[in-house]
Amino acid sequence: MIQQKELNTLSAGDKVNHFVLLNKLEIKTARNNKPYLNIVVSDKSASVSGKMWDGFDDFILNAKEGNVIKILGVIEDYLGQVQLKIEKIRLAIESDNVVPGDFLPKSNRDLNEMTEELETRMRKIQNPFLKKLLRSIFTEERFEKYIRVPAGKSWHHAYMHGLLEHTLEIIRICDLMCDIHEDLNRDLLITGAILHDLGKTEELSYEPSFDYTDKGRLLGHIVIAANEIENESKKIKDFPADLKMQLLHLVLSHQGKLEQASPVEPKTVEAIALYHADELSAKTNAYKSAIKAEERSGNRWTKYINLINTSLYIPGRESNQTFPKEDLFDN
Repeated sequence: MIQQKELNTLSAGDKVNHFVLLNKLEIKTARNNKPYLNIVVSDKSASVSGKMWDGFDDFILNAKEGNVIKILGVIEDYLGQVQLKIEKIRLAIESDNVVPGDFLPKSNRDLNEMTEELETRMRKIQNPFLKKLLRSIFTEERFEKYIRVPAGKSWHHAYMHGLLEHTLEIIRICDLMCDIHEDLNRDLLITGAILHDLGKTEELSYEPSFDYTDKGRLLGHIVIAANEIENESKKIKDFPADLKMQLLHLVLSHQGKLEQASPVEPKTVEAIALYHADELSAKTNAYKSAIKAEERSGNRWTKYINLINTSLYIPGRESNQTFPKEDLFDN
């Protein structure tokens, strides 16, 4: 890949002559009723919105989301956020020697190290039925997807190998809970942790960019995982019905609340443990990412995040920041 500064290192006034991944493409209308190009682009470090006011007619005829593009322009400051003012734009060509995967963020952890950690932990499962189930589910093809896909499109662990990293965090938390509460069914809980987001191997795509598949949009990762467990357990002779039911409950309830897309709420101690382990891993990662995204701002608070209904404090900074209103009683 061509050497260029990462987007998260650029500030207002910096020139841009970059290859980037096109994440969003739309034509909007300005106040003067003139159309303009509005895009969101990214590299491994950050995503940035950009606007081009004219000269983009040929580009939009062939461009689509997921393309690698070349842009020439300048970074501007718009309401405290960096934005691209684009002067020239084109699709990447073969001789540029760049592919979409060059621009996808990935886990900071070593992939081989994480893979070995997962395989080692799976070998420690004692229950013969759960051990057989894991072997049956993780074909070579599925395991390859499992260790590569992100855990989400944008909110948490939204990078290559993100699902694997997220799962390992949950396993560690669940193992700790089993050390504290020795009456928890460790094999059941750890198997549930490993399989809770299995459906994301079919729900999410990372080629050419992170997005939801048709299957993911229509079924969702919880249903996909539950179906897989149901189908594979049937192939194992004398698989205990109660064990399967409890494992399915872990998967179906791991998002905790009906309004958070869980078909059922946790009703076993193991399910409660898995739900909170999942929450802890996901939210800690998401909050850290939100703070990291504000590194260039100099602010002591992030912008207001609708998904969590608050801004986040960034310690160790001095700022004259103007804070966004958080509720109707702010004046």
